[in-house]
Amino acid sequence: MKKNKPELLAPAGNMEKLKIALLYGADAVYLGGQAFGLRAFGGNFNREELREAMTFTHQLGKKAYVTVNIFPHNDDLAALPEYLRYLHEIHTDAILVADLGVFSLARKIVPDLPIHISTQANSTNWATVAAWENLGAERVVLAREMSLQEIREIRAHCPIELEMFVHGAMCISYSGRCLMSNYFTGRDANRGSCAQACRWKYSLMEETRPGQYFPVEEDARGTYIFNSKDMCLLPHIADVIASGVNSLKIEGRMKSVHYAASVTKAYRQAIDGYCADPEHFQVQPAWLAELDKVSHRAYTTGFYYQQPSAEDQIYGSSSYMQTSDFVGLVQSYDAATGWAVAEQRNHMKCGQEIEVLQPNGPLYRQKLLDMTDADGNPIDAAPHPQQIVRIRMQQPVEPYSILRRDV
Repeated sequence: MKKNKPELLAPAGNMEKLKIALLYGADAVYLGGQAFGLRAFGGNFNREELREAMTFTHQLGKKAYVTVNIFPHNDDLAALPEYLRYLHEIHTDAILVADLGVFSLARKIVPDLPIHISTQANSTNWATVAAWENLGAERVVLAREMSLQEIREIRAHCPIELEMFVHGAMCISYSGRCLMSNYFTGRDANRGSCAQACRWKYSLMEETRPGQYFPVEEDARGTYIFNSKDMCLLPHIADVIASGVNSLKIEGRMKSVHYAASVTKAYRQAIDGYCADPEHFQVQPAWLAELDKVSHRAYTTGFYYQQPSAEDQIYGSSSYMQTSDFVGLVQSYDAATGWAVAEQRNHMKCGQEIEVLQPNGPLYRQKLLDMTDADGNPIDAAPHPQQIVRIRMQQPVEPYSILRRDV
């Protein structure tokens, strides 16, 4: 028996990432304007870009949700009504809200604009989810501190749409409601300006011995006591879909284009594979390898199977790992000549072996043998940031394909 297929929801930090996420298989994207969202440094969209984003998304028959999930102070509220009206005017599919006051204003000002309750609202039980449903919310994004069993119980009690995170960075704070950034830097994470203080290196100081710093563990580098591993539930996608949630969310509006393409496509293939034939479904090693190619911390299942332990933290470093470097993005391809136009994103030179990740076509590898500049002059390397180059391809390649090399 086929399962109902959940929505795959991907992050869109800017217009390029939005297009990449949708073309690589997302059913919907979430994005932020330049106010009222929790990623003040994520690129974000101005008014005209928001309109363009909705147009592009809807032309593909997909959806776009806008974050309005800050915890506002009084002076934040003055511009909110006009902003909500604008989001309604451009046919935003839904807004994400965490604050009850913002929710109430939205229901009053734009009553037919669907509202999704953000993970920041800390919905951890079926009574809370039912309360949001009774108030008129269309969807609740569940807190990341829940087990799959608890999610199943909420599904059994509540018919409202449910969304859960399946991949990406984990905050040390409760559902992302962090006070550390504000305390150390004055940058309020709950109003969009997180400094990611949980990733810093910390040592221990005893009160009567000021200035003497001790590593929390016996390691000369100090310790990163708040540094969580990244979430990854792709190996458990069958359990996730069987829980009955309606939307599977990838974290990462501040991540790269490479991340948006690779992670979205891997989860797209996993969801499609499971829903096509649940009884014979198997997680493919290639999907897991794809997740290792992008910048990430070691992976964990978070709270979904058991309470996290020391094994789910990274104490010795705040560094990332990856097995591939993103070197170029294909803009166009001429089938008659076999040449592609690409934009350089990292050092490229002839003789390198590159891997080609396409939105729909097969993954393949080739040697980079022939390259010219934009004017057709032969070059051995593309050293300039975002330089436009022409590359001879050994197989056809789709626009928006990712070119990368092994690390």
